[in-house]
Amino acid sequence: MHQKTKFKSGLKLITVPIKGTRAATVLVLVKTGSKNEKKELSGISHFLEHMFFKKTKKRPSPLKIAEDLDRIGGIYNAFTSNDYTGYYAKVDVSKLPTAIDWVSDIYLNSLLPKEEVEKEKGVIKEEINMRYDNPMAHCQILFEDLLYGDQPAGWDIAGTKESVSRITRKDLLSYMKLQYIAENTVVVVAGNINEETVKRQISKIFSSIRTGKPKKKPEVKEAQDRPGILSSYKKTDQTHLCLGVRGYNLFDSKHYTQKIIATLLGGMMSSRLFIKIRDEMGLAYYVSTEVESNPDTGFLVTRVGVDNKRVEDAVVAIVEEYSRMKKELLSEEELNKAKEYLKGKRSLLLESSDALAHFFGVQELLKGEIYSLKDTFKYIDQVTAEDVKSVSEEIFRKENINLSFIGPSKEKKKFEKLLLAC
Repeated sequence: MHQKTKFKSGLKLITVPIKGTRAATVLVLVKTGSKNEKKELSGISHFLEHMFFKKTKKRPSPLKIAEDLDRIGGIYNAFTSNDYTGYYAKVDVSKLPTAIDWVSDIYLNSLLPKEEVEKEKGVIKEEINMRYDNPMAHCQILFEDLLYGDQPAGWDIAGTKESVSRITRKDLLSYMKLQYIAENTVVVVAGNINEETVKRQISKIFSSIRTGKPKKKPEVKEAQDRPGILSSYKKTDQTHLCLGVRGYNLFDSKHYTQKIIATLLGGMMSSRLFIKIRDEMGLAYYVSTEVESNPDTGFLVTRVGVDNKRVEDAVVAIVEEYSRMKKELLSEEELNKAKEYLKGKRSLLLESSDALAHFFGVQELLKGEIYSLKDTFKYIDQVTAEDVKSVSEEIFRKENINLSFIGPSKEKKKFEKLLLAC
């Protein structure tokens, strides 16, 4: 289904032909993110992503960069995570040469004009304000801070307003020259494409990419021997909370079992916590359980927003279901429901060229190998009820549980007692 090409420079290309579609996506991924940063320059990966939409020699203004794809109805954007950064354009396949030219131009030739650097600081500070004004988003930031503390894995991807203020054009250029190199880069082109034509285009356009050895990110340190709690006082009508546990990283095969556990707990409308907290107890509008599995970190977390007077009820309900996962053996019916849900949802999500580009590209970037959808389904199907119980026993321990919350409360001791029941 896909084909991988590695050029002499170290650059990798993944082509994913899809018949029966009018769409094509060009995605460029670079293996650097907030985990690669120094504290005084926290947020520089995200800052640099913003700056790639400002100016190249060929496209000398933010307006020109945006207009070139707006004129053809393209969908385009960029994103920054803990471990990687990406730039993409999705267009009608007849406009694929424009998309390739556009993405490669901002990736290879961004000029980072000084005047735009200073203006963009204001934009990013407002983005930080927006995230912290949104309790749902802020609570997730607090949760990762609680897990990893004062190290890159625990810092907000956007940085702080203070660190953003310190970043200079020189800092951005240095970081870009160090990390934005061939060995750190994967290009993915997915859609109704001619693979040989795409290879020739990418080989030619990316022939000028910088080469070298990227700087490795620091090792993540994890240590916990009792329940962790971190809160932020805010006058809100709801208390938003994240209650979860440290889990398995991307290279641990148990992360498939961890995904099934999250699905059973709060990944679907018929999941245990959705039924219990929303349908039976009437506690919340939103409730979900999700997992994050990165190359060196992983966690499972339940997110919920409840009436300020019923936070304890929500915590008790979640802890009870966590405990139940490690005490009771699943029925084959419930286990199969979770498996089929995961496989069906993944199949549907991968109908589009941009989703497929991300699916293949991120695997190659982070793992150095690509599992097909069929491979992924095989690993999901191999999970047994005994695996679910065993993994639940490992992760749902009182010394491994963490709670972050935002709302009009400063009390912590009562929650510590509730978490100890896990």
